[in-house]
Amino acid sequence: MKILNTLTRRKEEFVPINEGKVGIYVCGPTVYDYIHIGNARPMIVFDTLRRYLEYKGYDVNYVSNFTDVDDKIIKRANEEGVDASVISERYIAEVKKDMAALNVREATTHPKATEEIPDMIEMVKTLIEKGYAYEVNGTVYFRTRKFKDYGKLSKKNIDDLRSGNRDLLVSGVDEKEDPLDFVLWKPKKEGEPSWPSPWGDGRPGWHLECSVMSKKYIGDVIDIHAGGEDLVFPHHENEIAQSEAANGTEFARYWMHNGFLKINNEKMSKSLGNFFTVREIAEKYPLQVIRFFMLSAHYRSPLNFSADLVEASKNGLERILTAVDRLKSISGTEGEVDRAVADEMDAFVKKYEAAMDDDLNTADAISVIFELVKYANVNVTEESTKATVELVLNTVTKLCDILGIITEKKKEILDSDIEALIEERQAARKAKNFARADEIRDQLSDMGIILEDTREGVKWKRA
Repeated sequence: MKILNTLTRRKEEFVPINEGKVGIYVCGPTVYDYIHIGNARPMIVFDTLRRYLEYKGYDVNYVSNFTDVDDKIIKRANEEGVDASVISERYIAEVKKDMAALNVREATTHPKATEEIPDMIEMVKTLIEKGYAYEVNGTVYFRTRKFKDYGKLSKKNIDDLRSGNRDLLVSGVDEKEDPLDFVLWKPKKEGEPSWPSPWGDGRPGWHLECSVMSKKYIGDVIDIHAGGEDLVFPHHENEIAQSEAANGTEFARYWMHNGFLKINNEKMSKSLGNFFTVREIAEKYPLQVIRFFMLSAHYRSPLNFSADLVEASKNGLERILTAVDRLKSISGTEGEVDRAVADEMDAFVKKYEAAMDDDLNTADAISVIFELVKYANVNVTEESTKATVELVLNTVTKLCDILGIITEKKKEILDSDIEALIEERQAARKAKNFARADEIRDQLSDMGIILEDTREGVKWKRA
């Protein structure tokens, strides 16, 4: 398999550090709200990478963090008058619901920043001891210029950053030895969570957490570090600097970054009114359609989200699901597998693998599935042997499964069935049979139906 390595800007043959094992670290969300549709793209893309590597026989250690201490979390907690942990735990649970609905598998480990503070303090101590960091009035800064390779991922020149780019010129500039130095540890402010440290009570800088958690759960060197294109600078650049300075070794062998998502050819923004959460999108489209849509373009390409394009993906996915249903309905005859069909299946699998081996080209892989479906619709009939039908069916479902596409059609739930269950629940509540009422509520929830009790009665919508 070849990967376009952001570090070298070249496609490179993927060779893991340890034979048969792969360590992948993917930067996860900051949990202060529901995830938006842009957050979903890296989740889907790198979940697919994991699935494909496992298909190829690798033992994959997939680590993706939750940033559960951050200015946005603290702001929301203060607005609601609750502890920051209440906000983070609430939205971690909601992120996991959305991930499950997108058929994104849980990571091997989902570390939380707040649970790794002692190790973060140890890394800061190491950086100070090695001369890469210094403390001023309770804030610890990283000496950016001391790390000679700074800018090697983003290809930014440090002198250009100083003269014109203000991405690194953060608050406290007067205290710093150099305006480009970035924060490793910040002192406590009123109304913020904090932890004791040798430099006073405070909390870690954002960049630090991924360096520490990847080291703990994967090792000093990661096979693949992945995330959105927006993280290349300064986040991933700073991770490299602090990790390689502290550990004295390469941080990650391969870097993968997915392209930006636009909404109707515009950058997603709340001010433009085109900001959508995954939960909002789910009210209009099944999330399997969204997953299929995301994978219909190469992960590095910019992706435009529009109603027309999503509808096209919905229709494309329906073609595949209809073909699978048709294959399941064929009884077939007795006999051996048709060798000509078996050879065709082998050819389709090889073509699919060639696409995925070429820098995870899911767009071309989906084209292969469409070709396979077309072939099956023409060549697999009631006259085909059961063994032949099963081979074709298993091939389609296997290739879809690698992409995380569920080929089992969901049974359509009729509005009348939902209304009948709601009426039964209301009757159970009136009869004080609360156990039955709760049972029906859970049943509706499992069906993806959200209930809301109002003065006008019970209202419902599909999740």
